[in-house]
Amino acid sequence: MPEFTHFDGNGNAVMVDVTDKEVTERTAVARGSIRVNREVFDAIKGGTAKKGDVLGCARIAGIMAAKRTWELIPMCHPLMLTKVTIDFELQEETLCVVAFCTAKLCGKTGVEMEALTGVSIALLTIYDMCKAMDRAMEITDVCLVEKMGGKSGHFMREFS
Repeated sequence: MPEFTHFDGNGNAVMVDVTDKEVTERTAVARGSIRVNREVFDAIKGGTAKKGDVLGCARIAGIMAAKRTWELIPMCHPLMLTKVTIDFELQEETLCVVAFCTAKLCGKTGVEMEALTGVSIALLTIYDMCKAMDRAMEITDVCLVEKMGGKSGHFMREFS
């Protein structure tokens, strides 16, 4: 029988005990994209969406979500994040907005879930603010791009 880290000997869900782990600097970067129609892309790019500053709101929402990941995902630890950023790339040729979330701390557990949550909520906020113009928007390719620090070391996703 495999040993699961989030269950005790009786099969009860538990939070992993990180008491004895070393404090290290940890960083994670996640990304994802939302494919939109031309009207939405132009409104985001030009800052003319009826609901206001789409990317500004999405940035704030993503940062807030990263900070509250422990409230959303049951076994995540509450973390004292030292940095969270949300950045965007507008890709004209594919009508995609690519979002990146970087989360950082000095602690005993990683920040991958915070980065993934931040980027997901940023993308969902874009959808929410633009859905009147395009209900067919598609959120895709949410993934961990890079992770640094901790026992498992450095991870870098290779894109083809």
